[in-house]
Amino acid sequence: MKYEPVIGLEIHIELATKSKMFCSCSADYFGAKPNTHTCPICLGLPGAMPKANVKAIEFTQKFGSAVGCKLLLSSKFDRKNYFYPDLAKGFQISQYDLPFSAEGSLQIKAENGNLKKVRITRVHLEEDTGKLTHATINNRRVTLVDFNRSGVPLMEIVSEPDMESAQEAKLYAQKIRQTARYMGISDADMEEGSMRIEPNVSLRKVTEVSKVSNGSKVSKEQPPYISSRPSVSPDVILPNYKVELKNINSFKFAEKAIDYEIKRQTEILDKGEVPQQETRGFNEQKGITISQRSKELAHDYRYFPEPDLPPLNFTERQFEKIKNKLPELPDEKYQRFIKKFNLGVYDAEILTREQAAAKYFEEAVKAGEKAKISAKSIANVIINDKPDIDKTLPADLVSQIYQKTQATYISDDELARIVKKVLGENKKAVEDFKSGKDAALQVLVGAVMRESKGNIDPQKAKAMLKNLLTN
Repeated sequence: MKYEPVIGLEIHIELATKSKMFCSCSADYFGAKPNTHTCPICLGLPGAMPKANVKAIEFTQKFGSAVGCKLLLSSKFDRKNYFYPDLAKGFQISQYDLPFSAEGSLQIKAENGNLKKVRITRVHLEEDTGKLTHATINNRRVTLVDFNRSGVPLMEIVSEPDMESAQEAKLYAQKIRQTARYMGISDADMEEGSMRIEPNVSLRKVTEVSKVSNGSKVSKEQPPYISSRPSVSPDVILPNYKVELKNINSFKFAEKAIDYEIKRQTEILDKGEVPQQETRGFNEQKGITISQRSKELAHDYRYFPEPDLPPLNFTERQFEKIKNKLPELPDEKYQRFIKKFNLGVYDAEILTREQAAAKYFEEAVKAGEKAKISAKSIANVIINDKPDIDKTLPADLVSQIYQKTQATYISDDELARIVKKVLGENKKAVEDFKSGKDAALQVLVGAVMRESKGNIDPQKAKAMLKNLLTN
């Protein structure tokens, strides 16, 4: 490749609180009639006074701690000023210079199979906006606004531009969702819009970037479009433009949008031009990105401290309580499954993807101890047979596995009795086999399995049948 992708992600996750961020309206808005979950506060009517949702703040700090961020002792909310139809107030209450947490990281598997650290710049909290729906009414194209979502607590996780492919970006986003689900702070359901991905994509020439001994990247020469854009690491030279892809609600679409954008920007750079810094949307049907507006910078939003909400101060003791409440996180559970249950890395990774599956596996292992069913056997059945864990109790699954393991314990005399009975009752299949039709043997094996209720090794039954038929 001529160019190296430089990718960072902004991920928005709606938090699973009962009420909205700054009012008492229900946050459970999905599927509700438009504009029925609103009040003067989330509609920004004159004189309405917001009050911060304590549970949402705790969730955000908890998540920040889970991804290794430093929790800030002092924080505040800020007004982010911009005008858009889905923003009734003309501004969004967000956070600017004092987020709840900063400077963390997550590990993912890079495309070369090695572990790669993706730095997390900050985890902050804001309110969600309304939802726009484009429709045709009376032969006119119109845009409808539903403010049910407006004011729902929205956690934003901002990464550093450490990802170098669409695949890495997808893996990182999946790890973020997995962590949020493990913690029970959000269902992060992308189909319902409670998690949205916004990739920032730019390119730099591979020949002008080299890796130094500490693993960071430095530029040999700086072409016109390369500059020291602010970054946690001063050794990383970044392009002086970036393209933001807005509100993508699918891992597959995020991957496709990034790949398309890499191709589009490559063609522009090959012409000796610099891609425009802008915000683009992804057209799912056509598989292309579409320009929406020029990309704003921080000063364009005219941030200033939210005057209706006081600054927030915390203590180290509060932070200790938050950290002590953290559940076992995905990476920790993954390592424990390998060590405790002697699983391979593939099995452990599959079983820990979703917390419900991991819990089901552990309960099945406990149930299997009395029957001396190994954890590996249970893992194989869960991964390969894919039982419905919502309908099959762990003890029932273990019972099914146990029954199968008992199949070889039928005595040879009992097996011989069953085989002779089957041969006597299936004369046509016997004649078919003798006339050279090998498929008839499988018919007889099936009859033996039914007669023994599955409590026999099929290969052993087949061997005995074949021996009797040929002799």
